[in-house]
Amino acid sequence: MARSRFVGDKGLTARMTLVMFLLGGLFVGLIAVLIAILPPTWAPFIGVIGLGLVWFQWYQSDTVAMKAMGAREVSREQAPELHDMIERLCALADMPKPRVGIADTDLPNAFATGRSPNRSVVVVTTGILRRLDAEELEGVLAHELSHVAHRDVLVMTVASSAGIIAAMLSRGAQWGAIFGGGRRENNGAPTWVVVLVISLVTYVVSFLLLKLLSRYRELSADRAGAYLTMKPHALASALQKITGDMNQIPDRDLRASQAMNAFFIAPAVRGVSLRTLTSTHPTLEQRLEQLARIQAELGRPT
Repeated sequence: MARSRFVGDKGLTARMTLVMFLLGGLFVGLIAVLIAILPPTWAPFIGVIGLGLVWFQWYQSDTVAMKAMGAREVSREQAPELHDMIERLCALADMPKPRVGIADTDLPNAFATGRSPNRSVVVVTTGILRRLDAEELEGVLAHELSHVAHRDVLVMTVASSAGIIAAMLSRGAQWGAIFGGGRRENNGAPTWVVVLVISLVTYVVSFLLLKLLSRYRELSADRAGAYLTMKPHALASALQKITGDMNQIPDRDLRASQAMNAFFIAPAVRGVSLRTLTSTHPTLEQRLEQLARIQAELGRPT
């Protein structure tokens, strides 16, 4: 866990370590199997492509995420109130101030990304700026800053590499089948079938592990942000507004943003109850119950 004044979370640290260990082993195993079953001349390319993708995910995570949302970095002159609020929270948390970005979309949301606290960016949408008051926005920003301080956003970014490679290989195997990839291993199934099965298994396992980590880290960030601001009721109000107003966003805009769901403070989907195994976030009810408990602990009126 990174050093800051955000409350620590041993459960988050343990889960991040376990997910990285399991996905790291899965990734290495995938590459090793591919090298073993594919023609020898392919082996160097498989290793280089795999390592290259992991490096790219790590090094360019902030740039890729901002481009995906059409976000732009803004200066103090362009968004003085937003900069002031983030500076106050960073001083309170004793952490470096990240870059600040705004995405021009009515989708009410926010996210943080970056390979380290010194190379991070916190992005809010114009939609969330229009809907939240100062206390609510402060709660959202504290939530996002805790992701940076705890480094869980980096773990999510790097850990997704195994799933991305598996998805690419699955598509490649399908094309290999279409174009006659019929080489067989030990008189068994064609190589493209072996690659397809291994890739699909890798993708499913990495997908489920990341979703489980994603849900826990959102609860952890809610908790850390609420204790930092001492205003859990403000974050609860913000989550209710964001989730409720998601129903007003056109389906086209929701679909365009769904690739970023794991990084948003609230998923870009309609409805407030998300109880499936593949959800990126805990249910709104779970989040509000936790914030209510913190509110009761702090003994402050809502």
